[in-house]
Amino acid sequence: MNDANLTMTVPIAPPALSDQPFLTVRDLHVEFAAQQPLFGRYRSPVRAVNGVSFSVPRGQTLGLVGESGAGKSTAARAILKLVQVQSGQIVVGGQDVTALPTRALDGYRRQVQVVFQDPYSALNPSHVVGEIVGELVTHHRRVRAGRARDEIVADLLQQVGLGPHLMERLPGELSGGQRQRVAIARALAVEPRLIVCDEPTSALDVSIQSQIINLLEDLQARKGLTYLFITHNLAVARHISHTLGVMYLGYLVEMGPTERVYTQPAHPYTAMLLAANPVPDPVQQRQRAALRQMYRQGVEPPSPTRLPPGCPFANRCPLVMDICRRTMPAPSEAPGGGMVRCHAHSNEAAPSQRAG
Repeated sequence: MNDANLTMTVPIAPPALSDQPFLTVRDLHVEFAAQQPLFGRYRSPVRAVNGVSFSVPRGQTLGLVGESGAGKSTAARAILKLVQVQSGQIVVGGQDVTALPTRALDGYRRQVQVVFQDPYSALNPSHVVGEIVGELVTHHRRVRAGRARDEIVADLLQQVGLGPHLMERLPGELSGGQRQRVAIARALAVEPRLIVCDEPTSALDVSIQSQIINLLEDLQARKGLTYLFITHNLAVARHISHTLGVMYLGYLVEMGPTERVYTQPAHPYTAMLLAANPVPDPVQQRQRAALRQMYRQGVEPPSPTRLPPGCPFANRCPLVMDICRRTMPAPSEAPGGGMVRCHAHSNEAAPSQRAG
């Protein structure tokens, strides 16, 4: 999807922006055991998330972008307490939830909800809409099935642009856009403060994607919701995010104000992603096609079980230096704001080290 396909509506009220972080992630590491062959050596674990740190102010949106396997969804699942964290810290609403016990998960779910990529697989196909949304109202708000709960469900459906007549419909009787609105209504049922949106528009048609983005922005404006928005679509991320983070092989390689990252990328990987993003302007498209030729597109990225000692993007980077192959760059300040992990912007590499 390109920028021309998204038309944003004007929010009812300004977003509830704040400088105080509602979500803070510090030096997060997540690993998975590699599948072992029937006969053979031990395989190193898959390093899915490597030392990721970020914060999201209350009422704002952090977009996480990157190719498949970048680790963005794994980071989101760690925040949702769906995967185990090897090390690091996750703080939500001032509470350290890194090692939250099972008995406390119910209370956590009232603060943090998720909207998944595929609305059909995320909804129980044998339950009608009223039950799908209503069961969370009963579980978390202690409102039993009946007239009072039906009124709450009808109001939730109205908030996401659906009529109460859909309460008796099964998910299979709804369009993709309607199913995703039901998924959003279900997330709202517990009155959360943080919603993790994991590729919530990628399974939808372009015109429906725009409607769902508009809806999420409107809900944020009215309710002061905080979003962690996972996507591989840079155009979508640009429209909905206040801050943009770029992940590559488990590392957060760049983060900053969305417009700065989008228009002045500091990391070569971010520039590569933008060069692959189609735009309606034929002149810009030709420029991006020329830029793509700079990257070693036929080279496979390193395996997440055998990450190199240096920058994992070194074997694809047109700006690679000798130090890039030896040392992973530390975060440094990016021109225009934010941070970048690239030796080209650090004091660790001298110009004489540049390799051809």
